[in-house]
Amino acid sequence: MLAYYVHRLSPFIIEFRPGIGLRWYGLAYVLAFLIGYHLYRWLAIHRYTELRPEKVGDFILWAAIFGVMLGGRLGWVLFYLIPHEGLGTVLAHPIELVEVWQGGMASHGGVLGLMLFTLWYSRRHKIPWTSLGDALCTVAPVGLFLVRIANFINGELYGRPATVPWAVIFPPDPTPRHPSQLYEAVLEGVVLFSALWILRTRVRLPRGVLTGVFFVGYALLRIVGEIFREPDPAWAVGSFSAGQFLSLFMILIGAAFIAWGIKTNQYEPAYAS
Repeated sequence: MLAYYVHRLSPFIIEFRPGIGLRWYGLAYVLAFLIGYHLYRWLAIHRYTELRPEKVGDFILWAAIFGVMLGGRLGWVLFYLIPHEGLGTVLAHPIELVEVWQGGMASHGGVLGLMLFTLWYSRRHKIPWTSLGDALCTVAPVGLFLVRIANFINGELYGRPATVPWAVIFPPDPTPRHPSQLYEAVLEGVVLFSALWILRTRVRLPRGVLTGVFFVGYALLRIVGEIFREPDPAWAVGSFSAGQFLSLFMILIGAAFIAWGIKTNQYEPAYAS
């Protein structure tokens, strides 16, 4: 018989009193924004985006607030909370809408929030939308990786029952399961970031194409990762889980960005000939 790993990790880095303390989930977001800032600034310094290096800090800060946090939370409410609990129940307990520390962030909502924020920012500051977006999509997988690691530490969003040697038991459920959070961390984080970074720094691509590659790549890797993940109980469409079904629309959006980039044929200053 296999001795499976039993998950006993605490969601708290430091717990001051029961239920109150510093959480790994929060640290994941802080690290994601800090690392994203430094990577984005490197891209700006080397002219892989028209955003000036001294403006990167402000851009990342507001993108974090209005794109990731607001978009991610609203996405979770619209895509998962309301379908699962019903609009009436949610409105009866409105405090749930702001309890981010309890979890509840949708990556699809965060991506949509970032897309809308960069559109607004580009028009306000007269910077090409796809120039902002291409650089942001290049560094975004860092955040996806860190949040998936936090999901594993929290013992949430775990996988389907499994008998593989690396299966994990997430108490109080005694069933060995795929550590799907780690699968998704590798796919959506390591694999996607590596591909996008190489494409950004080693391949001459028109503006918008890299954004499209991110959308398509993330969607496909998310669909693969969710094969091993316990489906969300909120809803499903046939054999597609909620996450997989939402990812299908990202493929369409990504294809549109790729087509637009090829049609407009504009390049970053780093590739000016």
